[in-house]
Amino acid sequence: MSATDLFARHLPQLLLWGLVATVAMTTILQGSQGLGLSRLSLPFLVGTFFTSNRDRATVIGFIVYLIGGWGFAMLYFLFFAGIGLATWWLGALLGFLHGLFLLVGALPLLPYAHPRMASEHDGPGTGYILEPPGFFGLNYGRRTPLTTLLGQVVYGATLGALCQIGGV
Repeated sequence: MSATDLFARHLPQLLLWGLVATVAMTTILQGSQGLGLSRLSLPFLVGTFFTSNRDRATVIGFIVYLIGGWGFAMLYFLFFAGIGLATWWLGALLGFLHGLFLLVGALPLLPYAHPRMASEHDGPGTGYILEPPGFFGLNYGRRTPLTTLLGQVVYGATLGALCQIGGV
């Protein structure tokens, strides 16, 4: 069976699995923010791409973040289907690599693409509502890399386990 046929056959489950994995990851990330372990809120960062209103940014960000969670779930699924193996540990490894890329590559580049984020070179009072995350997101707290990696690992492990149970 081709990956496309497998994808079409599992689409309803994949939407549920992507939701479950995204909720698990978001619970860890938002929980770590609530506990003061990190100030990073990926849904808020995403939402502020669309609006400077902080309340609206949170709502819009969660909606876009959920859609992104489904999108990444589909990529993970295609990876599992492509190699013919889906396990929790492979998903956890993939989530770790995904989180590492987020921390090392995506977050440090964000100030150059985000319309409401200061760069590392901007001073205070420039009208930006967000500070730059910095390398590994360390500007948002020393535990940010750990909590971000944990969230991504749980996301990947959840998808890997659910795909394994679902017969991918």
